[in-house]
Amino acid sequence: MRVAISIVAVLLLKIWACKTQQEPALPETFSYRSVVVNGQPSVRLRFGNVTTTPAIRLTFTAPLDRPSAMTVIRLRPTASSQPLAVSYAFGGNDTTVTITPQSPLLALTSYTVEVQPTLLSARGTALNTTLTASLITAIDSTDKFPRITDDALLDLVQRQTFRYFWEFGHPVSGMARERNSSGDVVTTGGTGFGVMAILVAVERKFITRQEGLTRLQTIVGFLQTKAKSYRGAYPHWLNGATGETIPFSDKDNGADLVETAYLMQGLLAARQYFSSTSGSDETALRQTVNGLWDKVEWSWFTKSGTENVLYWHWSPTDAWAINLPIRGWNEALITYALTASSNTFPITKAVYDNGWAKNGRSVNGNTYYSVKLPLGPALGGPLFFAHYSFLGIDPRGLKDAYAAYDEQTTAHAQINYRYCVANPKQFMGYSADSWGLTASDEQNGYSAHEPNNDNGTLSPTAAIASMPYTPTESMRAMRFFYYKLGDRVWKQYGFVDAFNLTNLWFADSFLAIDQGPIIVMIENHRSGLLWKLTMSCPELKRGLRSLGFQGPGL
Repeated sequence: MRVAISIVAVLLLKIWACKTQQEPALPETFSYRSVVVNGQPSVRLRFGNVTTTPAIRLTFTAPLDRPSAMTVIRLRPTASSQPLAVSYAFGGNDTTVTITPQSPLLALTSYTVEVQPTLLSARGTALNTTLTASLITAIDSTDKFPRITDDALLDLVQRQTFRYFWEFGHPVSGMARERNSSGDVVTTGGTGFGVMAILVAVERKFITRQEGLTRLQTIVGFLQTKAKSYRGAYPHWLNGATGETIPFSDKDNGADLVETAYLMQGLLAARQYFSSTSGSDETALRQTVNGLWDKVEWSWFTKSGTENVLYWHWSPTDAWAINLPIRGWNEALITYALTASSNTFPITKAVYDNGWAKNGRSVNGNTYYSVKLPLGPALGGPLFFAHYSFLGIDPRGLKDAYAAYDEQTTAHAQINYRYCVANPKQFMGYSADSWGLTASDEQNGYSAHEPNNDNGTLSPTAAIASMPYTPTESMRAMRFFYYKLGDRVWKQYGFVDAFNLTNLWFADSFLAIDQGPIIVMIENHRSGLLWKLTMSCPELKRGLRSLGFQGPGL
């Protein structure tokens, strides 16, 4: 009986073995599982801040054919099709391969890891997809320029940035071009910032007093005799040669009251600076400025007195069609301050309270990153809100029914700084050394960058122009931009407008409205020059008092 069972078992085993030999092997699925760089994974296959000697480990679902892997797994500069020499190390029963460059990679450079579908497994199965991963190497931490004292660096940044307004000022009008590629397009508000920059340059002896006076005579003469205005207010853009309006956008082909306010802020500061009574030139400049200032029909921009709010635009063809009321909190406080200060067309406090302050609805009062924000949108908005109006208005000790403005401006800058340090979206390059979100160019256009509109674009003007509010943090950022990123962002007119290390993008542009605040706010931090000049205007003191402001000197 036992012998019979044994014979049957042997026969069954032979039948099973024959059947197994005849059946083909099961098909193999061959795909990648993961890519890890220096031990760090990435779901999107994008790796930032990578060392120059990275270990790039690729894991697959099946063992690799080594000769195939060493042919089709490549590392190359993204801008080149030529692969780099790399070393290959296999592991995990040949399901993983680690490649390392044989020479260090370049800093702040984009590289691509690519695996073609011609990659074969050990059993000859082709990969079922193309695999591509991108790497951006870290910043080279060496200094790009020799170290100098902080005061010398402040001088250098102010002087180099001033060149934008001085060397690149329009040859006919003397006004500031909108940007370094603008040709004859000059900007009203940016010119106001540029006028203030000229005062800094005279004070710092970058130019002589007579040189500054001559340029200002050219500017105000052009504004008086050639530049198109509407009820005394100027358009956003002008042709710097002819003075004709250049439309800023559809239906924006007339008066821009906020841009006009920035211009007048600068001109009034210049009037106070060139105060000599011993010569006719400075007296004539003051008289021309007064004529331009008194000509603006500020209160008419309440739609001829029919509403308790100022309106931003008026068009000679479309009237009030844009219909944008100027309400706070944003960059336009100076507009209400100057409108209330007008000798000829002032507004009442009711327009300020109902229009700008929205009867208190602009109050925030919430805490972000342990900082209480008195006014404005969540997390503060773009930093130019804390810059443009305060090029001239001194926030120190200034308060009204709604806020203390030294608290407001400092809180706004601190929240922006702390947000960048926290870096909740994990953008490359954000740190205590590198921060600042505001309106600026970006890789594919222009945007008002802020914590609620953050795509990795940092703007040097944001951190540097906040120096009166965050002196330690802003100086630290300036050092970093100059010494560590200077080979990428420091050019003929100072710091470029913006950069994005996550996308490895650096602007080649300079904008008047971003370069001006750098010069002016550094100076306000150093000496308070523009604050002293602007706040010495008797009209502004009267106007601020009429709106309920209190503060030193009012």
